[in-house]
Amino acid sequence: MKERIAKFSIGEVVRHKVFPFRGVIFDVDPEFANTEEWWNSIPAEVRPSRDQPFYHLLAENDESEYVAYVSEQNLMNDESGMPLRNPQIYQIFDQAPSAQFKPKMSFAH
Repeated sequence: MKERIAKFSIGEVVRHKVFPFRGVIFDVDPEFANTEEWWNSIPAEVRPSRDQPFYHLLAENDESEYVAYVSEQNLMNDESGMPLRNPQIYQIFDQAPSAQFKPKMSFAH
């Protein structure tokens, strides 16, 4: 198995390439690590490869805040500069001047 290098890192603000949501990455799996049920709920024509990093996001869209699990191929950097409103973000991260979030010390490994 070849080593996968994640394109995005914890604390980065990203947006989905297809669906209208964005969020902050709080964890990364080197490859798909969710349930078969979750996998099969993705329509086959848009189902991503399992063989890539998957990201856990504190996500939000116009209606709500939630946790999302997204493949690397479906993410891009969010350069909108718009503030995020998911309250969980500020429990886990401090915002750095670079607009990337830094894990609070109590959450650092």
